[in-house]
Amino acid sequence: MEIQQRHSYRALILSTLAFAACFSVWTLYSILGIEVKEQLALSATEFGLLLAAPIFTGAIFRVPVGLLAERVSCRSLFFWQMLLAVPPLFYLPYVETFTEYILLGFVLGLSGVSFTIGIRYITDWFDTKQQGFALGVFGAGNAGAAITLVLVPFIVDAYSWQAIGPIYGVGMLAMAVIFRLLAPEISKYYQEKKNYELAFHLAPLKDVQVWRFGLYYYFVFGSFLALILWLPQYYMEAYKLSLTQALALTLLFVTSSSMVRAIGGWFADKFGARAVNWSAFWICMVCLFFLSYPPTTMIIHGVNKNVEVSFAVNVWLFTLLIFIIGIAQGIGRASVFKIVYDYYPNHMGSVGGVIAAVGALGGCTLPVMFGLAVDIIGVYSACFMLLYGVLALCMMAMYLALQAERQQKSLKEAIENNFLEQD
Repeated sequence: MEIQQRHSYRALILSTLAFAACFSVWTLYSILGIEVKEQLALSATEFGLLLAAPIFTGAIFRVPVGLLAERVSCRSLFFWQMLLAVPPLFYLPYVETFTEYILLGFVLGLSGVSFTIGIRYITDWFDTKQQGFALGVFGAGNAGAAITLVLVPFIVDAYSWQAIGPIYGVGMLAMAVIFRLLAPEISKYYQEKKNYELAFHLAPLKDVQVWRFGLYYYFVFGSFLALILWLPQYYMEAYKLSLTQALALTLLFVTSSSMVRAIGGWFADKFGARAVNWSAFWICMVCLFFLSYPPTTMIIHGVNKNVEVSFAVNVWLFTLLIFIIGIAQGIGRASVFKIVYDYYPNHMGSVGGVIAAVGALGGCTLPVMFGLAVDIIGVYSACFMLLYGVLALCMMAMYLALQAERQQKSLKEAIENNFLEQD
């Protein structure tokens, strides 16, 4: 039992580190994109497309990789996925045009499928009562974005922008080798595993609640990812901060939101995942209301004189609200996959892959929509107006879907107990 427990925690630690490394590559454009935007004179919309490129690939490939993770060794899959990111990283210094950055971003985006592999790998090592905590700890690998926020400026100061790709490539190669050598392979699941047909893994995808869980994740992870990519540039343009200051404040958002994820998993185990999710949504809704309000000056025509009233969210209030949103998102992200495990413990690869893909699509679509909103409306806070509206629509859709699910369940129980006659 002790040996099994040691293997379990070794699997958790190594997979979390590997996920952090992959996540740092997946979000590399959040910093590199600032330099590219300046060099190529990109518009806000083009900048959004640049940020979205790696996220897009990581999103769409989560579904097939999730199905693959149900049938092959996740340890081997994780290793080869990390190796796949090495060649494009070494090629990065040779990229010059906007199109080339987009295409390379698509390839680098394959590092984003690591989450789907990891949750399939981790769930095999822990029992039901520990799933929330284990998945929360693994999800803290989101802090890999913090690696990028810290490491990239250091590399630029010590060497140059051209050195970023090769240094990241060496780091990813080292992580892949360490994971391959030290991560345990055989778990109870693989010892007892049956070769289920593809239909078995696809069957739950027809359930409405799977897509409802996807909507949960679209906001708590998609918006988190979009903000990681967007915040450095937002701080620099809206508040005229230096790159160092912008990265420091973004780092606060990333690290706090990532580290609290383990706590979110514990909350989900103790209080129920659904209650945790909805609490997170309402907290974000309140904060986004204030962030959405653009700098405003009103003139009130009084009896004797005009009164000028100004309102603006200063950088410190903005940072506080973003910090609170990050905490709520971190807690929410862990609780989503706890509830997924509660409903589909034998489909964490297939169902988890779909939900992870929907969430990542949020990180892909939202930066583009942020750029369009800023270009069209012409105010920096337009991105938060958009995010407020997205959250409101998601909450409304989730509420209606939940009500429909409850009604169908009640009707089914009534029919089964002969309270109603079935035609």
